[in-house]
Parts: sequence; C-alpha cells; structure tokens
Amino acid sequence: MALAELYTQYNRVWIPDNEEVWQSAEITKNYKAGDRFLHVQLEDGTELNYPVDPAALPPLRNPDILVGENDLTALSYLHEPAVLHNLKVRFVESKLIYTYSGIILVAINPYKQLPIYGDAIIHAYSGQNMGDMDPHIFAVAEEAYKQMARNNKNQSIIVSGESGAGKTVSARYTMRYFATVSKSSSNAHVEDKVLASNPITEAVGNAKTTRNDNSSRFGKYTEISFDQRYQIIGANMRTYLLEKSRVVFQSENERNYHIFYQLCASAVQPEFKHLKLGSAEEFNYTRMGGCTEIEGVDDRENMVETQKTFGLLDKHLNIFCELLDLNCDKMAQWLCHRKIITTSETVIKPMTRTQAVNARDALAKKIYSHLFDFIVERINQALQFPGKQHTFIGVLDIYGFETFDVNSFEQFCINYANEKLQQQFNLHVFKLEQEEYMKEDIPWTLIDFYDNQPVIDLIEAKMGILELLDEECLLPHGTDENWLQKLYNNFVNKNALFEKPRMSNTSFIIQHFADKVEYKCEGFLEKNRDTVHEVLIEILKESKFRSSLSLLMMTLNATTPHYVRCIKPNDEKLPFEFDSKRVAQQLRACGVLETIRISAQSYPSRWTYIEFFSRYSILMTQQELSLNDKKQICKIVLQRLIQDHNQYQFGRTKIFFRAGQVAYLEKLRSDKLRHACIMIQKSVRGWLQRKKFLRIKQAAILIQQYFRGQRTVRYLRLINELLVRETWAAITIQKYCRGYLVRRLCQLIHVAAVTIQAYTRGFLARKKYRKMLQEHKAVILQKYARAWLARRRFQNIRRFVLNIQLSYRVQQLQKKIEEQVRDTSQFICTNFFMISLLFRVLMLNRGLCELQYPYLTRQENMSGIESFVIIKTKPKSALSLLNVGKQQYLFIVLFRILEKNFQNQKQDYEKEIELLKGEIKILKEEKTQLQHQIQQEIVIQDGLKIEVGQLTKQAQVKYDATLFSLYIKLDPWHGGCTTSAMFFLPFFNRVLESHFQSQKEVYEKEIEGLNFKVEHLSQDINHLQKLFREENDINDGIRLEVSRLTSENLVRSKCGKGKYVFVTYLAIYLLVTVCLCLTAEAHAPALSKEYVGMMEYKKEDEDRIIQNLILDLKPRGVVVNMIPGLPAHILFMCVRYADYLNDADMLKSFMNVTIDGIKQVVKEHSEDFEMLSFWLSNTYYFLNCLKQYSGEEEFMKGNTPRQNKNCLKHFDLSEYRQILSDLAIRIYHQFIIVMENNIQPMIVPGMLEYESLQGISGLKPTGFRKRSSSIDDTDTYTMTSILQQLSYFYSTMCQNGLDSELLKQAVKQLFFLIGAITLNSLFLRKDMCSCRKGMQIRCNISFLEEWLKDKNLQNSSAKETLEPLSQAAWLLQVKKITDDDAKEICEHCTSLSTVQIVKILNSYTPIDDFEKRVTPSFVRKVQAMLNNREDAPQLMLDTKYLFQVTFPFTPSPHALEMIQVPSSFKLGFLTRV
Repeated sequence: MALAELYTQYNRVWIPDNEEVWQSAEITKNYKAGDRFLHVQLEDGTELNYPVDPAALPPLRNPDILVGENDLTALSYLHEPAVLHNLKVRFVESKLIYTYSGIILVAINPYKQLPIYGDAIIHAYSGQNMGDMDPHIFAVAEEAYKQMARNNKNQSIIVSGESGAGKTVSARYTMRYFATVSKSSSNAHVEDKVLASNPITEAVGNAKTTRNDNSSRFGKYTEISFDQRYQIIGANMRTYLLEKSRVVFQSENERNYHIFYQLCASAVQPEFKHLKLGSAEEFNYTRMGGCTEIEGVDDRENMVETQKTFGLLDKHLNIFCELLDLNCDKMAQWLCHRKIITTSETVIKPMTRTQAVNARDALAKKIYSHLFDFIVERINQALQFPGKQHTFIGVLDIYGFETFDVNSFEQFCINYANEKLQQQFNLHVFKLEQEEYMKEDIPWTLIDFYDNQPVIDLIEAKMGILELLDEECLLPHGTDENWLQKLYNNFVNKNALFEKPRMSNTSFIIQHFADKVEYKCEGFLEKNRDTVHEVLIEILKESKFRSSLSLLMMTLNATTPHYVRCIKPNDEKLPFEFDSKRVAQQLRACGVLETIRISAQSYPSRWTYIEFFSRYSILMTQQELSLNDKKQICKIVLQRLIQDHNQYQFGRTKIFFRAGQVAYLEKLRSDKLRHACIMIQKSVRGWLQRKKFLRIKQAAILIQQYFRGQRTVRYLRLINELLVRETWAAITIQKYCRGYLVRRLCQLIHVAAVTIQAYTRGFLARKKYRKMLQEHKAVILQKYARAWLARRRFQNIRRFVLNIQLSYRVQQLQKKIEEQVRDTSQFICTNFFMISLLFRVLMLNRGLCELQYPYLTRQENMSGIESFVIIKTKPKSALSLLNVGKQQYLFIVLFRILEKNFQNQKQDYEKEIELLKGEIKILKEEKTQLQHQIQQEIVIQDGLKIEVGQLTKQAQVKYDATLFSLYIKLDPWHGGCTTSAMFFLPFFNRVLESHFQSQKEVYEKEIEGLNFKVEHLSQDINHLQKLFREENDINDGIRLEVSRLTSENLVRSKCGKGKYVFVTYLAIYLLVTVCLCLTAEAHAPALSKEYVGMMEYKKEDEDRIIQNLILDLKPRGVVVNMIPGLPAHILFMCVRYADYLNDADMLKSFMNVTIDGIKQVVKEHSEDFEMLSFWLSNTYYFLNCLKQYSGEEEFMKGNTPRQNKNCLKHFDLSEYRQILSDLAIRIYHQFIIVMENNIQPMIVPGMLEYESLQGISGLKPTGFRKRSSSIDDTDTYTMTSILQQLSYFYSTMCQNGLDSELLKQAVKQLFFLIGAITLNSLFLRKDMCSCRKGMQIRCNISFLEEWLKDKNLQNSSAKETLEPLSQAAWLLQVKKITDDDAKEICEHCTSLSTVQIVKILNSYTPIDDFEKRVTPSFVRKVQAMLNNREDAPQLMLDTKYLFQVTFPFTPSPHALEMIQVPSSFKLGFLTRV
C-alpha cells in the first residue's frame, strides 16, 4: 500500500512546532495526490490548511495502541516525533525513565529518588532475558553478565550523555548489580572495594556545574574482573580527559572539585589542623565561581564517607594529610622567574604578573593531575587480585557530545572521543542487524547510513587538526592564532566538514555527526602542551590522550558492547518535567535518532507468527482459519492484505515489516472492529426498536380489546329481552339435565367401586393374617433357639476361660520346675521330675473333674483337705511315697511352708475367680447389648412392614380414584348401564394391576435397602463375635493339650481312681513344687511380663545406629505402612535406655552423635526435598518425645498413665531440647529454600504469562526485538505446573508425617512467595498491566484457593498472603475515571502501598483501541487521597522474607512398648526391653 493512501480522514500526523518541536493534528479531509494543502485540525480545535510537499508529507502518528512501547523500534512509524512522543508518554504519564531503542537503553534523569534500585529489583531481573521485563539499567547489566557467562567473551557497557544526564549514577548501578549477583566466596570483600572506589573518584573528579551538581569532569573505564565461576575477583580503572583547567578556573555558579570543599569543611578536625585550612571563601581556587555550597549537600559528611572508603581500599592511603615538603624561598623565586638556557649561557629572566599567574596555574593543574593519577593508581593497587582473570565486564562512564556557547579544547577532545564511539556503535548496529537477518534467512541488503569517518579523518589523519596542533606546540613561538591560520589555509573551502565563522577570526566550525560546533582557538596550545617550567617541576610526558583513546577503542572493539544513553529532560532539574527541545537535541547528539533512521530503512517491526496470528486473527477468513499450520495462515493473510510483497519478509520464526505496515494492519483491524461494533450496535438498536414497537402494539391491542368489549356489551343490551330470557331458560334446563345424568353415573361407579374394594380388602386381610401367623411362630422358634444358643455359648466361654487359665498355670509351673531341675544339682533327683510330671497330670485331672463334676460337695473338698493334713502330720508316710530317704526334718519344714503357701494361692485363685466373674459379667452385658440391638432392628422391620401396609392402602385408594377417572373418561354418558361398567372392568383391573405392580416394586426396593442395613448390622455383630472368639483361641496348642489330658483323666476316673487319691497326689505335687520354687528363688530373677518401651544397645553400637538409622536410611522405604516419626521414636527409646542405666556419659554421647548425624544427613542432602522433609518431621517428633517424657507437668497433660510411667527418671535434657529446636529451625529454613527454588521458575510463566481463559488475551504483541543472545531457554510452565508442584510438596510432607501445623506454615510461606514474585513481576512489566491480565490473575488465584480447599488448608492463612496480588488484579479490572472510582480504589486496596498503587495506575496499558489510558490527573487524585497513609515507600515485596516458624507441641499417641523395629532398618543388634 502506498504511503500517500494512509493520509485519510481521522488519521493523525505530526507537524513542526516552535515550542514543542512537534504537535499532533488530525486529518479532516482525505489527501489526494497532487494536493498542495493538507486539511488538519490541531488538538486545541484549530482548523489548519497545512502546506505540504507531495514528496515529503508530514510524518504519520502511530495508533494509540502502539504508544508507550518499551522499545522505540517496535513503533510502526519510526521518526523523530514518534520517538519523542513515546518517550514523553512513558516519562511524564507512566513515570518510566527507561526505554529501549534497539540495542540502546535510553535513560532519562527523573531528578527524583525512585524505589526501583533495591536488592529485590536486582533479584527480579537476575536470570531474565532482555525484553521479558520492563527496560531497566539492571536488564542491560544482566544481559552483559549472561553473555559473558554463556559465550566466555568480555563485555562493555558504554554509558554516555551530557553533564547532568545521570551517567555516573547509571554506571554506579551497573557495578552494584554485578557486585550483588556475583558475590565471591572469599573474605576479601572485593565487591565492596569496587563499589567503594566510586565515592573517592567522585570526590576528586566531580564538581558542580551549571547543569549538574555532581558532574563527572573526567572519563572512566572500569574493568570488573571475574574468575571461572564468574565471581568478582578484582577491578581496574582507567581515566580519560580530566578537566585540569577547573582547578584554576570556574565559571559563574560553578565549583572546583568536591574534595577541596570537603577538606575546607573538615578543617576543624584534628587530623586536618596541620594543613592550616580555612573556609572555602578564603581561597581563590574555591571561590572563583561564586558558589561554595550545594543545596542539600553536606561536604563534611561527604568527607567522612570519603575517608571511610579510603580506609576500606588502603589503610596506608593518607595523601590528603601530607604537606609538600618544599623550600618556600626557592618556590617563591621560581614562580616569579624563568630560567632560559642557551648554548653559551644561562639567563634568569623575571616574568610579568600574567606570566607568573599562568605558571602558578600550570603548576597547580599538573600537581592535581598527578594527584588524581596517583589516587587512581592506588585504587587499582587495592583492587588488584592474585588469581588469573577469566573474563571482565568494562563500564565506560564518559562525556556525551557537548556543545556550549563557548567551546574550547576540552569540548573538542570530548566530541572527538564521541566521534570514535559513534563509529564503533554504527558498526556494531550493522553487525547485529546482519546477524538477525542471517538467523531468519532473510536476504541482507546494504542500508545507507551516516558514516562519520570523514570527520575522524579531519581530526586525526595526517596533517589533520591534531597533528597541526602538535606541530605548533613544538615551535618556540607557536601561538593559537598561527595554528588557527594553518587550519584556515588547509581546510577552508577544501573540506566540507570544516568552516570559518563569518563574524570571527578566532574560531572554527566542525560538522560533527550530531551537530555543528564552533570552537574558540584560545588556550588550545597551552592546554595541549600542559606547560610547566622545568625548574619548578620536571617536565612530564606529553598528553597520552590519542594513544589512550586508541587503546580504549581497541578494548571496546574486542568486547561485546552494550549502550546506555542518558538524557537530561530539562535544565531546571525539575522532577518528571519534559522539555521537548532539549530532549530532541540530545537524541540527535547521542545517536538514538540515527539508530531509528537506520531501523526505518530496513524492517523495523518484527513479530513472531504466533503474535501475528493472535493479534490479526480477526482479519482472517473462515477458510484460512481452517488450516492447521498457523505459519502458513499468516503468509496467506499477509499476501491478501498487503499487495506489495516488498513491504514484508517471512523469516524462520518472525515476520519482518517495513515502517508503517503495522500501522496499516492496525487500521484494518480497527476498521474491522469498528464495522463489527456498528453491526452490533445496529442489531442492538434494531432489537430495542422492535421491543419498543411490540410494547406499543400490545398496548394498542389491549386498548382495542377493551373498546370492542365495551361495544359488544352495548350491543347485547340492545338485543331483545325475550331472546335473553329464552337463552337463560335453555341454559337452566341443560344444567338440571346434565346434573341428573352425572348423578346416575356416579351412583353406578360407587356401587362398582365398593364391590371391588370389598373383595380386594378381604383378600389382602387374609393374606396379611397368614403372614402375621407365620411370623409369630417364627419368633417363638427364634426365641427358644437363641436362648439355647446363648446358654451354650456362655457354657463354652466359661469352659474355655477355665481351660485357658488352667493351661496357663500349668505352663508357668512347668517352666518353674524345669528351671529348678537345671539349677538344683544334688537336692532333687530325677525321680522328683517324674513325680512332678505325674502330679501335673493329676492336677489337670482335678481341674477337669471340677469342670465335669460341679456337683462335688463341700464335704468332699474337706475330706481332701483332711488327707492333706494327714500328710502334713505324718511326713514319714509321705516320704515313703516319694522314696526320698532320710529327709524327715526337711519335709517338716516344707510342710509348714506348704500350708502357708497354700493359703496364699487359695486367695489368689479366689481373686482370679472374681476377675473371671467380672469378665463374664461384661460379656453378658455385651451380649445383652447385641440382643437389644437385634430387637431394635426387629422393631424397625416391624415398623417398616406397617409402613408398607399403609402404603398399600394408599395405593388402593389411588387405585380406586384412578378407576373412577378412567371410567369417566371412557364412558361418560352410559349412565345407569351396569353392563357397560362390567364391560370396562377387566380393562380397569389391568391398569390398576400395572400401577400397583410399579408401586410394589418401589416399596420392595425400599424394603431391600432396609434389609441391607439390617444385614450390615448383623455382619457387624458377627464380626464382634468373631473377634471375641479369636480372643478365646489365642493359644490352640494349650487348648489341645488340656483336651488330651482331660480325656486321659476321664479314662482314669472310669477305671476306679477315687477322689481321695487324687487329692493326695495333688498335695504331694504341690509340696514338691513349693520346694523347687523356694530352692530356685535366690537364683532366678523375676520374669517381665511385658515390654517397657526401651531399646537396649551397647555404647560401641552408637556409630552403627547412626549409620543405619540416619545416614543410610531412605525416606521412601520408611513412610510406607509405618507410624510417623518411627526413627525418632527408636532414637528416643535408646535415650530412655541410657537414662534407665543412669549413665550420663552414655546418654551425652548418644545425644551428640544423634544430633551430628542429623546435621550431616541434612548437609549432604541440602537440595533433596524428600530427605529434608523426612528429617524435619523426625527432628520435630524427636523434640516432642523429649518434651512428652521429660516429666514436666505442662507436657504430661495429654499422656496416658502408661506413658507417664515411661518418663525419664534421672536426667534433664532441656539443653538438648534447645539444640534440637535450633536444628529444626535450620532444617525448616533449608526445606523452605529448596521448595522455593523448585517452584520459583514456574511462578511468572504460570501466574502471569500463561493464558487459560479462552477467548481472552491479556497481552498485545509488541514486536520487541530481543538480543540475539537472549535465548529463551526456559520451559513452558502453566498454572497446572504450579498446582502439580504444590501437590507434590503436600503429598511428600504428608507421607513423611510432617505435623499439620508445620505443613500449614510451609504452605503459607510458599503462597507468600507466589504472590510476592507475581506482584513484583507485575510492577516491572508494563505489558502485563491490563484489564484482561487482571482477569487471568484473578482466575489463577481462584485455582490456588480451590487447591487450599481441596487439601483442607483454608485455615493456614495462606490465602491472606495473596491479598496484595488479588487487590492488584482487582485494580487492573476496576474503572478508573471518576472521583468515586478513586475513592473506591483507596478504600479497597488496603494491602497495597501508595507507591504500588500509583505504579500500577501509571503502568496500566490498554491492549485495544477501545480501552482508555489512566489519565495523569486521575493518578494525582488517587495519590492525594492516599497521602494520609503511613506505609513503607518501597515498591517491591521482599521475596526473601520468612515468616517466623513455630513448633507446636503435639504429644505422640503411639505407646513406646508397642513400637517394633522393621527388619529393613538393619538394627538387629538392638533389643527391645
């Protein structure tokens, strides 16, 4: 499309303006080729016929959607007014000071402190690709650092601009960024030293000028050296173009170098008294400019800061406190005299006053120059490093192009250096352009650009300006006038870049790349010579400016350059005031507009295929959209929309557009949207009109209805009265006739219905009676059967209980006998053992007899006791039975003991019987409860049966009603005909049967459900009974043995063995048993009956315990089917054993090795989330065990009585509890860091960049051209990725048994990180601040809230940490126009600070032409309402902030005595006590 075709109505252009440089105007009439005027309307409403040249039409204005771009080269129309307007919108309205212009970062000095340079901002830009976030000096520094690390190539950052533009501050921020992101691991604090060099160099090299209070009067190139790990190891500084003339001369309202005023302000300090200093007004060199103080600057405090930094760099640097040790007389003589040496003699010649002053000034300049060089040299010595430099990043802080009313030698050198830098910049720009074209497979065509090599040749070539200057300086009587005359002779009318002023014979003009500059020749020779008489000081080497500049250019050419152009927005230093004239002048001078011009000649707008498809899919047809290949769709659409194929090029990943084509596409898109809006408006308006018409039509019809009704009424009144009476008479007759017929029909139906009901109810009553009779009989049978089963179950239970008791006692006695047999060597022989076995059988026989013959009377028992007494009183007969020999005395004693022991055992047996009775009673009660439950279920069933009956009756009633209705419908006029009713009766029966059958199925389903509940309860009862039976069948072997012995005893009892013999044998057996027990009592310890919750170990096994239980333990093998904190419980059981032994050394050693083991495993797996989670959980449980069993009352409240018995007895471990608490906090912090490191890369892509809402795009394609080195190597993360990662964290923490309170605190910390990083990125990404992006953020927040609800973590306070982000999303969506909107914003955004609210409002970016920007007046209005708030002025949230962690005490419910050690732990050498 031809450019002239874009000059149509409603489009806007830029026309020149004397005040604002350019002003906007809207075209009011389409322009036609050949027209001499362009009809426009200015923004103030003025109509204007602007004369135009058809060959040079006014530049077109970009659509509003493209205004405010981060990169100037992304603008569709690339020219000076577009650049100027874009910068002004960003600077004034959005308060953004940084803007990209291709590879240049344009930095506008805000003359105000901004909260965008904190450590949080540095961390936000660290690791990001250039262009992913808003332009920033940190983005350039990060790009240089990343390219250095990726390509192992040295980098340079060239910071330039005129005085007061902020060069020094920008260079300082770049060095601060490198010092922050590349912290070295050494203790040398190299980063601090690098940063400390800035205050020193600023003190001795900066001064107040009319344009800047802290103007750098020298150029500085700082090389920051890095090792192979890309950590700072040192630095080196080179300086250029020190303005030595400032030492002896300052213009009005300017100052000398800061250091002089700092020294004068500190004259009263003890360390400076010997310098005999006074106030700055007393010295000629400091008062010459008439300004000795700077508003808001304290020179004394600055001197203290300078001293501190000197001490940090080199403690021996004290050059400012030394006086020159000179002979005053000789110095006075040679300042006023001059020595002239000839071949024959030496002549001392007095100098005039002027010559003496010049000599004095030359000496002062030379001294200060050497002093400056000496300071820089000592700084470099302090920054030296012993290792080898791997790479470096150089930061060049140098003057930009300068032009003043009077320009001298200094400006000439500065502009010469800028010519060299501009040439290097042009070559680099073309190199990058060529790389981009080759990367995208686009043919490279040579672009015409301004080549400043002729200017450089004019200055530095053979017989150029500098060579002629050096030649004149070598002449004894060389003067500025002679040198100027040579320039006139050589270059006037011979070189187009050199001119002679018309009105001056002491100046010359050079056409630089930026502008024409007139230089005054006065002082050129003197400044170039830097003359100092050799008698005063040795003549130094002549200026190395050209050689040092050549070295600088060689260094820059060997590195990858990055450019920062600092712009001064106004000369009054007012914050955020934009002087278009001054800015335009600097843009021309710093090469930004040249870059724009070069870009405009090629293909400046570059969009990816995805961006193009997303933006311009509205211009595509359905047929084109049906294709699957989006790249092919874009090609087809472009070929259809833009006929001239030279206006775009298809690359591999991008589409390249020439200037103006994107604006044309935007116009087509706007026209399409406008047409769609018109269609929507047309349809809506038509619908509204139709709706209005229908309402009118309905009203008209209603009026007509009422009118016609009234007319009909009037007509009827005119009808003959007779006709009316006849009509009513007919109606009356019909009424009575129809009533008679209906009554007859109703009577017939009533008779039929009563007959059917009688037969049906009789049938149902008989059926119900039979069923009730059967159920009654079944209940009687069940009653007797259940009673019999209950009695039998009770007898079996009692028999089993007695058998188990008897078997257990038999085993206990058998064990005691066996032990006595082994330990007793001579007293008891083998016969005793055989007898004991015999009497064991007899005892079992007695027990069996007691069970088999419960009718044994008390007299029989007494007879057994009497036989026992006989044995006691007649020991000889008893001994004869035993065939022991001569043991009379011993058995007498044993009999007495036996009598006493018998009584004790009798009491024990009686107690056991009482206990058994209690247990039987409990069992009976449980049986009663179960029976009661069964009875309740039976009652419920009966109730259900009653309900079924009632429902059946209701169904019958419905059946009758249905029959009647059907009859009425089918035969309404067969009144009185019984045969007709009988005819339809079978049909009615079938209908009712089907209806009844469906109702019956419903009721049967309900009954089945109730029966299922009854069966379920029955299963529960059976399960309880089964458990009871399992309790009774613990030892099958014992029961079998008792059964066997019982059967043998029955056989013996049938053979005729009497009960007295049985009792006698039993007494003898008891006698022997007591004897054996008493004999072994002193030798065998009492056997423990249960575990006590301790682990026995040996001290030499400590290392094995730590190795197997801590160091080698894998979490995934522990967490499955085991109690939480199992290793911690085992460790505490070992602690209990050491406490039980009362061994302090053993306990201390074990606690120390345990804590060291946990520290070691955490250190070795410091990045393993599962391991950290596992040992955080176990450390927490170990700490809780130490508290729970400490014996302190506050920790024993939740313990069981058994747990209270397990408390530590001898030692207080509160000191170790504190150590473990500190260790747990350390593990928790590392645990949080690992989670944050894992989830942090997902946050911005998932929360901000990913778009899950269908049909809503929160971004507009910008066409930003990323650096070729800014490779997008990050994975594509979505919101699902974040939720999956959170679920992984949650499941792992749960599997490892992490306490719920700790889990909630960890989730809260993660949600705070998600909210903080997302909000910080939102602050730094203007392209994300849109209404649709706010909707997407709110949607993502709802996903997180749903995740919390799903995990039952609503009360973890995690949701509250997302409140700032939620309010920011709301702020993006809310209306921002009226005062009420401003008030609502202030009331709602309570979690956002004033700075943050203003930042979001300023950054709000419409993504469509139909949205409006937030006006500066509205922002000021909101800011005024928020002035009363007392909140922090910081912009960014601290993503490193950690909430205070608390470890709540939760007693362990697990009994220590029940804990078993799995074989997988390999702790077989431990023994449960």
